Amino acid sequence: MSPRTAAAVGVLLSLCLAGTAFAETFRYVVMANGEKVGHLVAEVQGRSTSVDYAVVNNGRGPKAREKIEADAAGMPVTWTIEGESLFGSPVQEHFTWRAGQAEWVSQADKGQTPAPKPLLYIGNDVSPWMLGVYVKALLKAPNHTLPVLPSGQLRLAEARKVTLGEGKAAVPLTVYELSGIDLQPDYVLVDRKGDLFASGGLIREGYETQIPVLQKMNREISQARAEEAQKKLAHRFSGPVRIRNVRVFDPVSMKVGGLSTVVVYGDRIATVGANDPAGAAPAGETVIDGQGGTLVPGLHDMHSHTTLSSNLFNLAAGVTATRDQGNDNEQLLAMMEGLAAGRLAGPRIVRNGFLEGRSPYSARNGFIADSLEDALKDVRWYADRGYWQIKIYNSFNPDWVAPVAAEAHRLGLGVTGHVPAFSSPDRVIGDGYNDIAHINQLMLGWILDPKEDTRTPLRLTGMARGKDLDLNSPRVQKTVALMQEKGVALDTTAMILERLMLSRSGEVQAGDKPYLDHVPIGYQRYRKRSFVTIKTPQEDADYQAGFRKVLEVLKMLDDKGVQLLPGTDDGTGFSNQRELEVYVMAGIPAGKALRLSTLDAERYFKRDSQLGSIERGKLADFILVDGDPTADISKIRNVRMTMVGGVAYYPAEIYEHLAIKPFAPPPPVVAPRPETK
Repeated sequence: MSPRTAAAVGVLLSLCLAGTAFAETFRYVVMANGEKVGHLVAEVQGRSTSVDYAVVNNGRGPKAREKIEADAAGMPVTWTIEGESLFGSPVQEHFTWRAGQAEWVSQADKGQTPAPKPLLYIGNDVSPWMLGVYVKALLKAPNHTLPVLPSGQLRLAEARKVTLGEGKAAVPLTVYELSGIDLQPDYVLVDRKGDLFASGGLIREGYETQIPVLQKMNREISQARAEEAQKKLAHRFSGPVRIRNVRVFDPVSMKVGGLSTVVVYGDRIATVGANDPAGAAPAGETVIDGQGGTLVPGLHDMHSHTTLSSNLFNLAAGVTATRDQGNDNEQLLAMMEGLAAGRLAGPRIVRNGFLEGRSPYSARNGFIADSLEDALKDVRWYADRGYWQIKIYNSFNPDWVAPVAAEAHRLGLGVTGHVPAFSSPDRVIGDGYNDIAHINQLMLGWILDPKEDTRTPLRLTGMARGKDLDLNSPRVQKTVALMQEKGVALDTTAMILERLMLSRSGEVQAGDKPYLDHVPIGYQRYRKRSFVTIKTPQEDADYQAGFRKVLEVLKMLDDKGVQLLPGTDDGTGFSNQRELEVYVMAGIPAGKALRLSTLDAERYFKRDSQLGSIERGKLADFILVDGDPTADISKIRNVRMTMVGGVAYYPAEIYEHLAIKPFAPPPPVVAPRPETK
């Protein structure tokens, strides 16, 4: 060995003995609907990791710069995050463990607690890199379970082994199910060294073409999980089901009647009549005791983006029908097959086809049209597959709306959507919209200058200007008159405006208080973040006043006879219940809010001869509520049973399956006595 080589080896040995490791860089891309929308780069130097993460999709996205220091066992002892949350709110988060004490500060909260040894911290605004950190720690833990800060625990289970890529590029991977952070598990792929390879739309650079393989695998895992849930949670009955001691909500009168008995046979309501006397039911009948609760036709979410997990949450919240306002087309069609065959649990779904235009702000959903010819072809694709409407989005060329709407109408489809950037509510109504999606999309036409770009977060932040809106102005009343004349409805999603405009770091909003302490810690903290940037007390006041104007618009439109379609743009079910509470906050009577979410929604779908009220011969889609929601709309949160086509689900069982503390117990059920000849 030459002196120079020996010296080099000596340096390397001394570096290793000193604990210095070579740097390793991990590069990932974020994909959505086949297109790159972001990146993640992690630089690992020994126990130190630096992360750069950014996503831009649909004109928004999180950005994070992270620094992580780990102990010898790989547990993070410091974690700092700086950047922006989804809508640009500033993030300065940090966690530290030192000398038996853990401390943290985030958008959601701050705290400290004694900790003899480091504990995993569930970050509020961390990047997906955290998933790999959590998996590594859990693999070393007994039973793959660990307590976490600020509270709760994480659990890890192996889902399957897979290999991505071919030949020399093939990588053997293990897929883990990670639960305890959010309302549904994360599926995380790691390589043989235990390093993060992919999760969701994130995948290691160079393997972007494997995203369809990952999506197929995720669908298979989620599908199997959902089919097992259906077997476990669905209650089917042979013979009649006699539901006693219930008060039936009539959406026509908007009132609750006296005690009654409702009998269901198969998927239909057989009889609705006077309450049975207590005692044994006829042989062969199942008896459910409603214990004085209210039987309400199933609720509707008129703005949904359906997933297998949202199906369960919706059933638990009493939602028996949704209008899907844009989805992965292949995934949604497969889900519809599973629902029709009874393999999956979920509401009835009305499908709308998502149609976006090409721009730097495009949402990667459904189809993105590069030309009018492409857009017309996409409309025909949706028509051929039985979609009910098309939904137009922000980057769609305003000049294409009229011909696209005409083609949709020719083929029997309706038209809904956002007001495309640089267009106006009046123009899209004239061009053929049947309803407008989101109350802010309507109001922005009265608030903003037509030249302002609503493809950006301005479609949220601009709503603060609504505080000065005069609802009697010619500009407002002209649009309302057009809606009345053409029968154009409004898909409101008012609770989303409340959630975004009134979000404040560290605060729990009124709409989230009833359920938040029942759910996993990651989601609790997510709901306590701010989505808007508040720099001064005046900005705070402007957003508060702007949301009050949203409530005024809701009441004005209802008074003017414009049909309101209660929707959420959310998949938790809790939000649907809040939407109805917001209607009542606006001054709409609780009975009317319930009618809008039941019979009126089915009238919009033109299915009211079969659904929307509790009458003989109609499909058995209804819910049992503990209390009278016409007297107190918040009682709608106490759903004890949801029935879809005669199949019963008990929300308490659904929530337990989802690792959520239940809110109301199931009703007593007595199995049928054998029939005798």
